[in-house]
Amino acid sequence: MYGEDAKLAIDKYLDDAQRSGVKTVTLVHGKGTGALRKAVSEFLRTDKRVSKYRLGNSGEGDTGVTIVEIK
Repeated sequence: MYGEDAKLAIDKYLDDAQRSGVKTVTLVHGKGTGALRKAVSEFLRTDKRVSKYRLGNSGEGDTGVTIVEIK
């Protein structure tokens, strides 16, 4: 998936999660070159639904996932 495609998918996913009352979601972007991880981070940084986000810890997917807390 490319950055712009990911942003559209994340936008819908966050809408669905927020409507369902989900407070924490995991976005799987893989490790790869880091381009997709960077695009995800840039999107989340400005999204008003997001209270905070971080890369996964050991056992959560490490740097291949981003954990997002929704307001």
